[in-house]
Amino acid sequence: MSADLSHVDTWLFDLDNTLYPIETQFMGLIEAKMTDFVARETGLPRDEARALQHGYFTEHGTTLAGLMANHGIEPQRFLDEVHDVSLDCLTPDPALRAAIAALPGRRLIFTNGSVGHAERVLAHLNLRDLFSELFAIETADYVPKPALATFDRICKLHDIDPPMTAFFEDSEKNLVPASRLGMTTVLVGPHAAASTSEHVHFRTNDLAEFLSSARLQGSPA
Repeated sequence: MSADLSHVDTWLFDLDNTLYPIETQFMGLIEAKMTDFVARETGLPRDEARALQHGYFTEHGTTLAGLMANHGIEPQRFLDEVHDVSLDCLTPDPALRAAIAALPGRRLIFTNGSVGHAERVLAHLNLRDLFSELFAIETADYVPKPALATFDRICKLHDIDPPMTAFFEDSEKNLVPASRLGMTTVLVGPHAAASTSEHVHFRTNDLAEFLSSARLQGSPA
């Protein structure tokens, strides 16, 4: 049964592992760069650096937030280094482009990655022109999702009315504040079907098909 999104006029999309399949393992390239960075900056062996990296991600929302809080790392240096990876494993998806282009209203990116990373990936995926705004980690003053303050910031900056907004994410925990604010939440990815969270309203492993089959504003009743 298709999702009823006929109330939605603002569309928020996470970027990584949401607008391309997690199976590309693109984020693995970035995570490996993060481990290298943590190992170099802390002097830890690589396995211990990776454990610290994951600990910071769990505790702070991003590895960067943990590094800033505990090591005084300058954020842009980290972001520039870890996002300097090949895009060869990412392939544009014409069906996804068509489905996003058909959405009525505003479309925005809401990512814990950097502005430069978002611009680069979206351009490679042939999606950049479909989004009016990019809300990235710099815009959030380096406070990552799922912090409620960051959701408040994007809503105020872009005059977003949560009950009229749908948010698409591959991370269940990032959908919790969105749901509490009144947004319609969609969990994306191969793990989505197994989610039982009350904060997840819809689940899909095929974003293009989900969007193209949904009821939208102006769709026949």
